[in-house]
Amino acid sequence: MLAQLPPVLRDLQLPLRLLLWDGKEIELGPNPTVTMTVKDPSLVSLLARPSLDTLGAAYVEGRLELAGPILEVIRVGDALSAALAGDDEEVVPERQAHDKDTDAAAISYHYDLSNDFYALWLDREMVYSCAYFPTGTEDLDSAQQAKLHHLCRKLRLKSGEYLLDVGCGWGGLARFAAREYGVRVFGITLSREQLALGRKRVKADGLGGQVELQLLDYRDLPQDGRFDKAISVGMFEHVGHANLPVYCKRLYGAVRDGGLIMNHGITARHPDGRPVGRGAGEFIDRFVFPHGELPHLSTMVAQLSLAGMEVVDVESLRLHYARTLEFWSANLEANLAKAAKLIPEQALRIWRLYLAGCAHGFQKGWINLHQILALKPRADGSHELPWSRADLYR
Repeated sequence: MLAQLPPVLRDLQLPLRLLLWDGKEIELGPNPTVTMTVKDPSLVSLLARPSLDTLGAAYVEGRLELAGPILEVIRVGDALSAALAGDDEEVVPERQAHDKDTDAAAISYHYDLSNDFYALWLDREMVYSCAYFPTGTEDLDSAQQAKLHHLCRKLRLKSGEYLLDVGCGWGGLARFAAREYGVRVFGITLSREQLALGRKRVKADGLGGQVELQLLDYRDLPQDGRFDKAISVGMFEHVGHANLPVYCKRLYGAVRDGGLIMNHGITARHPDGRPVGRGAGEFIDRFVFPHGELPHLSTMVAQLSLAGMEVVDVESLRLHYARTLEFWSANLEANLAKAAKLIPEQALRIWRLYLAGCAHGFQKGWINLHQILALKPRADGSHELPWSRADLYR
């Protein structure tokens, strides 16, 4: 078997131990921190050019086992793939418009998994998006509260305003904005599980008069400019490149003249929006976010502008998302026994790889996270923003 391994594999000096189906053991470097148990002999050919997708799929399918700290597993797996598969860039896939049924099914697949499962590793408000670490020393709960304040301050929310929350999740942001900033909120989601828990929490907080959550597609938003401000967190990743013009036009039509629109979402590294390389993008599309497509920052700015909006502020929070995902991954790893009772084994394998893998990806700069603040200009070109950003940090 040793002779069958690619010579470069034996020369890598990775902290990786291979355990083979026949009981043989091969250490590829001193003091292994990760053990890969190959249960399927056909995987030998895979090890000659292991993409992140094929390695991840083999683990999800139980054809190999991975042991060791999960972030170290991801790091070693990335180094193995980089050395043997190279860094060939992914081609730009054909873009197809998403219909409502496709989007609803994709959202249900990801978000309707189990509310209790998500509660195991998210913060207490179940905010499933990048946190904000003003000093880098905050815990997860504090960082998520700081993120919610950061978003609300960027929108310059005032008591009595009407806020649209597109992709409201479990309603954490909606309830926070209502409670802390005195606004009314209309939130929409395509996840029935999220909607049920979100409404329950709205009622428990006594915010029924301020917060309304509905099962609604963004394409069905009212276009009468009834909202003062709009926010979309972790949403445009699900829209698809072909639908971005419609998405941006719907946001434009929903807010009044002079209103502000915040888009907070994951963006691609490459301007053409091609997936993450070496199969990582394929793994996420196949197992985690079906039909998800990451636009580049320039694409989002262009589409918002074409819809009639003016982009006034952009902030990258890439390293903030790496830190957030490290917290999420650590929380899940600390609760594996509980998680195993809530979701199928294969799903748990997917999520272990996904959270740790995304932490690695954001840290390495494979993907980014941008907050993009835009406004719907008044006819005379005026707006309500202050002359500086100083108010954000008081």
